[in-house]
Amino acid sequence: MKQLIDLTTWNRREHFAFFGAFEEPFFGLVAPVRCTGAQAAAKELGVPFFLYYLYHAVQAANEVPELRTRIEGGQVYQYARVHASATLGRPDHTFAFSFIEQNDELNAFVAAARVEIEAVQNSSGLRLSPTTARADVLHCSAIPWVRFTGLTHARSFQHPDSCPKISFSQLYEENGGTYMNVAVNVHHALADGYHVGQFLEAFERRLGGEVVKQ
Repeated sequence: MKQLIDLTTWNRREHFAFFGAFEEPFFGLVAPVRCTGAQAAAKELGVPFFLYYLYHAVQAANEVPELRTRIEGGQVYQYARVHASATLGRPDHTFAFSFIEQNDELNAFVAAARVEIEAVQNSSGLRLSPTTARADVLHCSAIPWVRFTGLTHARSFQHPDSCPKISFSQLYEENGGTYMNVAVNVHHALADGYHVGQFLEAFERRLGGEVVKQ
């Protein structure tokens, strides 16, 4: 479900007009997110750590209305909820796109993700489809081999795209805590650094090590 935003009264109407005319309207940043205890929490629940933090990232993004806002056909819509279109790897080191529906229950989210993981393992190519190309998704990717401090994305400027892109780095230990660097790229007509900060704060809070209700 999505709601049309009235551009005549929207407080971001000038931001939309200004940044929406850019050839490259996306901006991004990379920030460390403390996740001490999150691996232990995932292990206690019997959930792969990737799916555990992906679940929390999707939940955190849904807390920020600007990350649920999209440009479609020149109009701006805000979705009631957004989902994950995550890249999933194969043993031959290729990857494919997926669609994992947002769910407030961790077990349900993980079950849906396992179905997509199996489908990727039993396929080849990118698995491009109208589902993976939905507007109400977050483009998510894990890069657990690299402790990156910067990240760019391949983009076709001719293809209309306003979906946030969230990438997760290798875990590392620092000052007695466990961290991962998180890259967030968003369409500047829809969101600013403040909103990215809201997402990162919510994500870090959710990875505080508490075992979530299943």
